[in-house]
Amino acid sequence: MKITRKAKRSAKQLYRFCLVNDLLDLDRVLQVVQLIVANGQRFGPPVLRHLLWLVKLDRARHTASIESAHPLPADLQTVLQTGLTHRYGPGLTTAFSQRPELIGGIRIQVGCDVYDGSVRAGLESLQRSF
Repeated sequence: MKITRKAKRSAKQLYRFCLVNDLLDLDRVLQVVQLIVANGQRFGPPVLRHLLWLVKLDRARHTASIESAHPLPADLQTVLQTGLTHRYGPGLTTAFSQRPELIGGIRIQVGCDVYDGSVRAGLESLQRSF
């Protein structure tokens, strides 16, 4: 189902209403969704679908996934969190995980930005160059 410009514009306005100090307030999102559902108008589902898409994009922009081959020391985790918060702004949620297949190094993903300093990525890059 194709979304109309009016529905897209309405969803963007509702999304902006849900922002408090440039951070998404999930309580406001819940209130907005409840109001749209309670209204029961026919343009509700496309607006809700687009609003959900905008909320997902916002959550991805404010979530950092940090992967390493070995557990990172607490001081390095703090330095990474501080640097990422400085670069991407407050409200950033970080999740640390281990992936032994990286061999060594760190891979960071925030939204669609990927910083890959792993040994595996280096080896793959070297393989492509040959």
